Amino acid sequence: MSHALVLNASFEPLHIVTWQRALQLLFQGKVEVVEESDKEVRTVRFTIKVPAVLRLLTYVPLTRKKEIVRFSRLNIFLRDQCTCQYCGRAFTKNQLTLDHVIPIVQGGQKSWENIVTACKPCNQKKGGHTPAQAGLQLIRKPKQPAWLPTASLQLGIIKTPERWKIYLKLEKRRSGGATSHLEEQSD
Repeated sequence: MSHALVLNASFEPLHIVTWQRALQLLFQGKVEVVEESDKEVRTVRFTIKVPAVLRLLTYVPLTRKKEIVRFSRLNIFLRDQCTCQYCGRAFTKNQLTLDHVIPIVQGGQKSWENIVTACKPCNQKKGGHTPAQAGLQLIRKPKQPAWLPTASLQLGIIKTPERWKIYLKLEKRRSGGATSHLEEQSD
């Protein structure tokens, strides 16, 4: 059906929960609804709109010094928003490949700063070359994100719901992709 974004009492994003867990937190009196979705849950006694964004009523202190986002295939897809980093077009996960910006044969490493998502035609055009050698240009320089809602891909959410974007501080870039202020902050 849908998922809900849970915010700390200070409106910082904490995690993503299923709509069932969102209703459970609401009925337990632990959260308030900040945004509702268009979907409804109907019972014999009442009808309730499914929460899209919840805010905890009690602040949960975060003890993150510098949270390290796990380097994984799924997190790269999420960071790059299932968009080819060469042509800028959006694809499904199975239509994309992971590409070493600087190929391994030229000394490229397996790292956040060297791996991007690429559509199959762009990846084939690039081959074992650097983007400059292949006549391609990256739409965004790859880097390790400071924060990433990893659970969203695991729950099947590929596209960030519109109602979440203001809380995740997502803005549209001129290139058509979105970026998070949380990801841009340097520690």
